[in-house]
Amino acid sequence: MNKLKTYILAFVLGFSSMCLTAQDNKTFRHTIELGQTVYSIATMYGVSTEAIYKLNPDSKNGIKAGGILLIPKQASSFDEGGQTETYTFHTIEPKETLYAVSMKYKVPARLIIEANPGLSVKTFSAGRTIRIPLSKNGKALKQEEKAAPEAGKEDKAMGETLYEVKKKETMYSLCRKFNLSSYELIKRNPSLKKGVKAGMIIHVPRVKETAVDDTSSVSSESVIQNEAAVNALLNAHKDVRRLNRLKVALLLPFNPENKNAASYRFIEYYEGLLLAVDSLRGEGLSLDLSVYNTGNGTSKIREILTGETLPNVDLIIGAVQNDQIKMVADFAKKHHIKYVIPFTSKNDDVLSNECVFQVNTPHSYLYSKAAEKARRLFASDNIIFVDVPDKDEKKDFIKTFKEELADHKIPYKEMSYDPEHFAETVDSLYMVAGQRNVIVPTSSSFEALQKIRTPLRLIVENKPERQISLLGYPEWQTYVRDALDDFFVLDTYIYTNFYADNLSRQMHDFYDKFKVWYSKDLINTYPKYGVLGFDTGMYFLGAMKKFGANFEDNLDDYHYACIQTGFDFHRVNTWGGFINTNIFIVHYQKNFTITRD
Repeated sequence: MNKLKTYILAFVLGFSSMCLTAQDNKTFRHTIELGQTVYSIATMYGVSTEAIYKLNPDSKNGIKAGGILLIPKQASSFDEGGQTETYTFHTIEPKETLYAVSMKYKVPARLIIEANPGLSVKTFSAGRTIRIPLSKNGKALKQEEKAAPEAGKEDKAMGETLYEVKKKETMYSLCRKFNLSSYELIKRNPSLKKGVKAGMIIHVPRVKETAVDDTSSVSSESVIQNEAAVNALLNAHKDVRRLNRLKVALLLPFNPENKNAASYRFIEYYEGLLLAVDSLRGEGLSLDLSVYNTGNGTSKIREILTGETLPNVDLIIGAVQNDQIKMVADFAKKHHIKYVIPFTSKNDDVLSNECVFQVNTPHSYLYSKAAEKARRLFASDNIIFVDVPDKDEKKDFIKTFKEELADHKIPYKEMSYDPEHFAETVDSLYMVAGQRNVIVPTSSSFEALQKIRTPLRLIVENKPERQISLLGYPEWQTYVRDALDDFFVLDTYIYTNFYADNLSRQMHDFYDKFKVWYSKDLINTYPKYGVLGFDTGMYFLGAMKKFGANFEDNLDDYHYACIQTGFDFHRVNTWGGFINTNIFIVHYQKNFTITRD
């Protein structure tokens, strides 16, 4: 009887395992990263938000970084620079290798790497999702090219095989071994110019009668070597593509006939960029800058993209409207040109286009990072949310901040604004003696700030021992003329992705040079477009000057001391572009100094 129970139990467990495997074949797992939304995740995988909600009902109430979402596994088609390509997606399992993934989907490892430009030995890790190419313009890749070649055999579609250099092998011995000239070998392997080293994985072009063509007896050792060679592709050295002369295209809607505020701001952006070009030329940068007026709509953009100049550039900056940006992003991808989107934060191209760099941080990333920084900053304080209902309520940030505090078991208080009794109520019922009291209004409007700043200041003046700080928003920078003194007295903190200290030496020098060049002052806006143009130019042109066309491989080693806009780019996934996740915490201190961290 016990044996029968054991057999039945084993059968049930085995059946359950089979069901789980079948389910896994229909879905894959996505690990949520900071700043992602259900919409952005659905967009990057080419599925609907409804499909994600169906598999993950709780996600309707919000998602958190570190959580897991099930995503329907299906072939999804994307426009890749004018060509339709179809992908499926795979979540890397513990101890899984590139070779194993290649064999599982019968897709060459080289094509998997090409489909995931951000894939490397560092990013190929358990839990990360990668995309697997299935077809290009309707033609199945697995019919075009076989899976990773068997050990010792050449991949005929690729026209080459992989070989791991042994100890004491030299260029001469390799050339003799494969019956090749050094020119032919270096043509396929530019890294050999720096010398032959044991452990290097090289590509051997297909020729008649090479040592690796003899496949009549393939040893187990050669099988291991071939698998190791495929996996070693993740660690392949990427040669720096140096540029003798950098070619840049700037696309902006100047519209001189429409003399409105927006038109003047874009002109000022261009003027700031020219100052960056001048500074870098003084440092030895050789550069050609082509400037185009995009106007409104897509007609002028279409003319620009079909011209003869643009396909030859190394970098494109600009375009403002989403329909324009989409066209430029597709063009950049098709021609392998880096594309900087400096203004809008509401664009989806960055999610699937590795050429895109989005300067303006999307709100979901901004709020997530601001909440994380604020939580660390005020973890030991008495945090009080003051509900001030009006048109500029920051509901998404407040929700994100509260969730961040709750996740780390940090208590907070909530109160509603009462115009008649606010000062008395907040002081007697919500504040704590001997502890810093951090006031967070739920609105970013000047009206909301007006309602609380005077009562709070009266508390500080009447009770000097009472510790009070304010946490505010990027928009508060525009209230400085009216509220600067209150910011200092109330020990105010502002989160923002841009801030320029008008008293800094950098800003002073920029103001002076701008006035000398253009005989005018900067437009009084936040952010200041002239400084944005300068910072953008200094960062990207400087990066390409130092690291060449493929500067994205060296972002961790590149730092620019910005005047206003900081840059901290992170790739959104292994196949997409880069989002600027930099954020400042600006502190107006009681000693009337300002810090930016």
